[in-house]
Amino acid sequence: MLKKISQGTAVITLLAAAGIANAGVSGDEAAKLKTTLTPLGAERSGNAAGTIPPWDGGLTKVAKPGEPVADQFSDKPILTLTAANFEQYQANLAEGTMAMFKKHSDFRMQVYKTQRTAAAPQWVYDNTFRNATGAKSTQGGISVSGVYGGIPFPIPKTGTEAMWNHLLAYQGEATRIHFRAWMVEANGKRVLASEGITERQYPYYDPESNLEKSDGVAGLSRNLQVAPPFKAGEQILVREPLDQVGIGRQSWQYLVGQRRVRRAPNIGYDTPNLVTSGTTIFDEVAMFNGAMDRYEWTLVGKKEIFIPYNRNRLFLAPDTDALTPKFVNPDLSRWELHRVWIVEANLGSGKRHVYAKRRFYIDEDTWGVMLAEAYDAQGQLWRYSENVPFAAGNPGQGWAGELQFNMLDGSYVSTITMVEPFRTVAKKSATYFSPEALAGSSAR
Repeated sequence: MLKKISQGTAVITLLAAAGIANAGVSGDEAAKLKTTLTPLGAERSGNAAGTIPPWDGGLTKVAKPGEPVADQFSDKPILTLTAANFEQYQANLAEGTMAMFKKHSDFRMQVYKTQRTAAAPQWVYDNTFRNATGAKSTQGGISVSGVYGGIPFPIPKTGTEAMWNHLLAYQGEATRIHFRAWMVEANGKRVLASEGITERQYPYYDPESNLEKSDGVAGLSRNLQVAPPFKAGEQILVREPLDQVGIGRQSWQYLVGQRRVRRAPNIGYDTPNLVTSGTTIFDEVAMFNGAMDRYEWTLVGKKEIFIPYNRNRLFLAPDTDALTPKFVNPDLSRWELHRVWIVEANLGSGKRHVYAKRRFYIDEDTWGVMLAEAYDAQGQLWRYSENVPFAAGNPGQGWAGELQFNMLDGSYVSTITMVEPFRTVAKKSATYFSPEALAGSSAR
C-alpha cells in the first residue's frame, strides 16, 4: 500500500523582470545534467519513500517510427482514492483533483506503480546540454533565443522558463492525429463538437538542422475538420515562433462558406476554440500554448503529486468506453506519483483574459503540463484540465489531447478519443504548412 508522502522540495518564488535578458545557467550547474539530473533536467534519483523510482533511461523500445502506439501496461492499481479517503492523500493531490472528489461522490482515482518512461534521442539530450548555458529569454521571458533541438531551460529559474520547457517539450519530429472532440453535458449526454485531423511538425526538433540554420520557428500545425457536416472542410494553419514579441504567432483559417484563406489573428489567448464549438479557448490546447504576455508567472516550486501518466489504455479506448457521465472511465484512467514543477500565472495589470489566475503542474521528466486549474475573477475554480500522456516509445512521450472539466456546471470536454491510431510520420516540406497549400487543398 502506498503511504502518504511528504510535500518534498520547499516552495520558492522566482520572478523575471520585464525587459531584462536572462541567460542560461553556469557550466558547473549544467554539468549536473550528466550526474544528479537526467539529461532533460529531472532529479535522477528516486524519492526517500521509494514510491518514485530512479530514472533508468526510460522506455525506448515500444513502437518503431510509423507504427501505431500500443498499450504495454498490464500492472494492477496499488491504491484507489475515493471521496471517502482522498483527504488522507491531500498532500499529494492538486487542488483541481480534490475539487473533483468533492463535486462527484463517485469519482475514483486508480493509482499505479510509478513508471518513469520518459525518454528522448541522444541528440535531444546533447542539444539540451548546450541550451542549458546558451539559452536567453527576453521581455520578461515571453521570447527565447539561443536554443535549438532540446529542452531550453532544463534547470529553470523562473515561471516562464518552466513554461517554455512545456511549449518546447519533445514529442517527436512530426505527428498526425485523427481525433474526435466531444462535449459531455452535466446530464451525461455526449455531443460531437467536431472530428478533425491535426498534423504537426516541429522544425525546432529537426535533427538535420541546428541552431545556426534555424529560422526560429518552433512548430507548425494544420487542422482539418471532417465532421459534423456543417464544419467539414474548415481548416486552420498555425506557425509558432520562438520570438513571441517581435514576430508572434501567425495563423490562417479557411472557412467553407467564404471559400478563401484569410489571416486569423484571433486564433489564440481566450478566443473560443472552434474545434470544441467554443466550449474551451485556444490557449488551452495542449494544456497551454501561445504567448505568455497576459500573465505574471511565478515558479512556485516542486512537489510530489498524483498525475495522469502512461494513459495508453484510456487513449486507445473507444469513445463509448472512455467517456462516461461526469468524468472519464476511472478503470481506464491511470494515475502515478511523480515530481512536478508548479507554476502560477496571475493576470497582469491592464491585461485581459477570461481567467484571472491559472496553475500548471509540469512533469519533471517530460516537461509536459499534466494538470491545470483556471480561476475566474471571483477566485472560483472554473475549469480543471487533465492531460492524457501516453508512452510512445519512439522514443518519447505523446499527448493524446486534454480533458477539461467545468467545475461550475458539471460538464466536460474531451479531445482524446482517436479515430485512427496515433503515429509519428515523415516530415513534410515547409511549403505544406503555408497559406497557399491550405488554399490548394480546400475542396469546398
